[in-house]
Formats: sequence, C-alpha cells, structure tokens
Amino acid sequence: MGASQAASLWVLLGLGLAGILIMTRKLKQVIREDFGAFVEKLQLLPPPQPAPPKAPHPLTGLTFAVSDVFDIEGYVTGFGHPDWAKTHDPASRTSPVVTTLVEGGATCIGKTVVDELAYSISGENEHYFTPTNPTAPSKTPGGSSSGAAVAVAANLADFSLGIDTVGGVRVPAAFCGIMGFRPSHGAVSHTGIIPVSTSLDTVGWFAKDPKVLSRVGHVLLQLPLAFSRSPRQIVMADDCLQQVKVPTDRIAQVVVKSTEKLFGRQVLKHENLEDYFNLKVPSLRKFHGEKTNGVVKVSSIKLLANVAQFLQRHEFKQNHDEWINLVKPTLDPATSDQICGPPESSDMEVEICKSIKNELHAAVNSLLKDDGILVIPTMADPPSKLGGKTLLSEEFRSRAFGLLSIASLSGCCQVTIPLGLHNKNPVSVSFIARHGGDRFLLDTLQTMYTSLQEQADLVTNTKLSKNALTREQSAEVSKEKGNKAYKDKEYQKAIGFYSEAIKLSGNNATYYSNRAAAYLEIGSFVQAEADCSQAIDLDKKNVKAYFRRGTAREVLGYYKEAIEDFKYAHVLEPTNKRAAAAADRLRKLFLQ
Repeated sequence: MGASQAASLWVLLGLGLAGILIMTRKLKQVIREDFGAFVEKLQLLPPPQPAPPKAPHPLTGLTFAVSDVFDIEGYVTGFGHPDWAKTHDPASRTSPVVTTLVEGGATCIGKTVVDELAYSISGENEHYFTPTNPTAPSKTPGGSSSGAAVAVAANLADFSLGIDTVGGVRVPAAFCGIMGFRPSHGAVSHTGIIPVSTSLDTVGWFAKDPKVLSRVGHVLLQLPLAFSRSPRQIVMADDCLQQVKVPTDRIAQVVVKSTEKLFGRQVLKHENLEDYFNLKVPSLRKFHGEKTNGVVKVSSIKLLANVAQFLQRHEFKQNHDEWINLVKPTLDPATSDQICGPPESSDMEVEICKSIKNELHAAVNSLLKDDGILVIPTMADPPSKLGGKTLLSEEFRSRAFGLLSIASLSGCCQVTIPLGLHNKNPVSVSFIARHGGDRFLLDTLQTMYTSLQEQADLVTNTKLSKNALTREQSAEVSKEKGNKAYKDKEYQKAIGFYSEAIKLSGNNATYYSNRAAAYLEIGSFVQAEADCSQAIDLDKKNVKAYFRRGTAREVLGYYKEAIEDFKYAHVLEPTNKRAAAAADRLRKLFLQ
C-alpha cells in the first residue's frame, strides 16, 4: 500500500470516528432533552383521514403523552413504583380515553413519570428520578402527573394526560407554567386507569395552547357544537387570593383588569369563601367535632383540606391495601406516613365526608350558577426547591390542599392558567365553574387567555420600567430572555438576546458561555469555541465554558485541546461525570 493510500485511509478512519462521536453526542442530547419525563417511549398512530367532503379528525397533527396510570395494550402500567410493575402483567387493552384521542387524530408518543403510587403532589420520585421542571429547573415539577406536565412544558408533546385526585394535574401545571384542566367529576371515563381515590379521581390534561386544551376537551367530553357563552359574574375569592406569596397585582389585579376590559366592572363580584363555606357546609362542624371534640375553632378551608386528605387515604387503602400488605413495597417515608400513618377510618367519619361533599357541591353550584366563574390561586406557595422539606410541612400542605380541595370535593371543573414569572417562579391563577360547566369554562379560558397574558406582561414591564434599570440589569433581562428562548429551542433568537446582553455588559462570562451553548445547538462550532475562550478569559473557573469549548473543539478535530478542556472542567467540578467520561473517551480513541 502506497503512502498516499495509507494517508487517505487514515483520513477516512478519522472522519468515520468523528461521525460516530457526533452521533453519540446527538443521542446523548436527545436523552438530555427528554427532561426525565418519560418512562416508556412508544407510538400509537391515528387511523387514516376520512375521505372528503368529511372533515379531518379533530386532533390531527397533535402528539400527546399519558401518565403511567393509563393502560396501553401490551405495556405494564407502572403506577410510579417498580414493585407495582414487577407484580402486574401487561395491559390486555388500551384505556378508552387514550383510544378516543388516537381515533380523534392524535399520536401517542409515550408514558410519563408519576409520583410514587400517584399519591403525592411534589413531583419527586426516587425510583424513576424526578423529571426536570423546564420552567424552573432547580424547583420541583409538582405531582402526581409530573412527567406529563414536563413533557408539555418542554415542548416534547402538544398535550398530555394525567390523573387529578387532589391536585395531580393542577399543581404540576402551576409549577411548570402551563395550563392544566380538571374536568367535572365523572365527565370522562375512568376505565383502564389505576384508581387512587375513586370519589375524587378525574382524568385531566395539560397544554400550552388554550386552543389545544379546548380541542382535547371537546373530544374527551364529547361536546356538541354550540355558541360560546361569556361569564355574567366573575367571583374573586378575596380571602384565598390574600394567601398567595406574591404581590396582589400579579394575580388578583391581572384578573380584575382583564375582566373589566372584556366584560365591564359590573361582572366582578367578591366573596369570602371562609364565611360562605361555614354557612353553606354545616357538616364541616361535625367532621371537626369527630376529630377534636369541637374544642378548637378551625377555618372551613383548612377543614376541607383535612377532609380531602382523609378521603384520599381512606379510598386509596380500600383500593390498594391488599397489594401493599402482600408485596410490602419500599415507600418514600412521606408517602408511607400519608398512607399508613393515621388510624383507621370510622364509618361515621366516612359518612360525614360524603355529606360534606354533597353540601359543598350544592354550595359552589349555587354560588356560580350557570354563568359564574370562581377565581382562586392554584397554589398559595411557589414551587419548592428539589429535595427541600417545604412540601412536607403541615403549613404548606394545609394551604395547598385547602385550595385544591374546593374542586376535588365539590366535583366542579377547574383550569390552571399561567401568568408568567415572579422572582423566576411560575405564577398561575385558577378558574372554577359549576359541575357540568366544562364547556363554559373552556370557552371562558379561550375568551380571556390573551387578555390575561397581556395584563400579566404589563404588570411585569411596568415594574421593570419603574426600577430605572441600569445597563447591568438590562443585560440580565436580555440574558433571561435568551434563556427562555433557548429552553423553547429558538436558538437563533437566544443568540440575539445573549448578544444584546454582551453589548450592554461585555465583562460577564456567563453571557458568552450561554451564547456558546446556543451556537453549539445550531452547529456553529467555531463561534462557540471563540465565545467559550472569551468566557474563560473573564472567569478562569467557568466550568460550563470549559466543557462547551471541549465539545466544540472535539467536533473541529482539536482532540488534544478538547481532552484538556474536559479534564480541567472535571478538576474544577469533581462531581462532573460527563466531563470525566468525555476526556476518557477521547483519550482512548486518539491517544493510544
């Protein structure tokens, strides 16, 4: 073999190895961009479109994911726990809810993570790892339908299905900054779904686009065509809105301004739900008397929280106690305390709870009638830090379940509506309509959504202008816009925002490093390497800049330099396994 042939062979070999490395990185990127939302990828394709002049399927072109409590033929329904999966056979048929959506034209792309036994609202699951909240990565995604919410928030699916018992759809929607709809109890079939608490469970769904949320609702609720109706009263639950740990103008005033603009001030009403429920739900006093002999006065909202948790626990044990006693699964201490800790329920307590549900159902329907919307916070508290103890505190749970129990116990429908961010945490509001008012609630959301977003943006922008931003502050605003564009996979847009930040404050290493990340995504490796080098000049300990420069240099063929970058990133951050693995991989390929 001649020297020229040998050289050509080595060039081809090098190009082949580079191709393998690029494909490996792309595969890792796909896994990383999954955000930990899925437990199983699959594909259920819709039937062919009907021939004209028949209309196409209503959900044509949409993709969706389902929480791992819905049966899909041939797959084991995992229920958020590996021991459940090990002790149950694959489903013999697909849940009718899933079938209805597929026959409606949507494509099912996978099953998503739920909290352990779909019981908690934290979104954390030690068995399958906690899905990453795309809107606030250091915070919990909320549960129980955590993966379904994350899949939509991360643009991995157009919509998704979850189960809402006492907040399982509404909480992750609020924490991930998307819409979540809990329909009226009994409005959607529960066949082929693992129950948590039969009298409280509903099938809910998530979406980013209100039109998609409505399209899904029309298919699942089998709603006939009808004219849209506007609300004649919007009832502000003043005492509940005062619980929220954000300024009142971020929620209450946004709704008020939007209502005034669309329908006029006369539509607004104000109610103290604490007093209203004390008057209209007398059985709450009986429940309190059973628990404490009536010694201490407790708020009606807190009592509703206790009733909801009591019923959830009682019915969960009815459904699954036999399996728990037989299998003895390893449970998270918080879940175990909630399920197994409290004493057995008495028949009298259960009957009182049923009376409370009936009275609350009548009270909310009487308050709202056919044309009213009740406005409450979805959650009083922002998302908790991952691994934090806030979610375990009695105060947090009482505030959370007090608000969530209103729809859960009354059986009414509720929608969570995002209102942007406050201090980098998602903010949301919830609308409730009477039981059976699902179409009316979806119509109201469609009518008000754009106005609500405009009012929320106006509040945010007004606050920014009042603060007389310095160049550094303006640069930070541009950086955050770039971060959002990056998360939304709008990489060119992100580059523009990061460039704007650099113009305003050119001595910040993070801006260059972030722009480099966006350049990597669009394959501009030379620009990425240059930005990383600039970031390192400004901050010698910028781990991300070293790792990103190593990635760029690897693709450009500077293998020795790439290895050095990966090694130094690992030195700066010894827990960075990706950097160590990248250095070892390249060393084995090119330095042996």
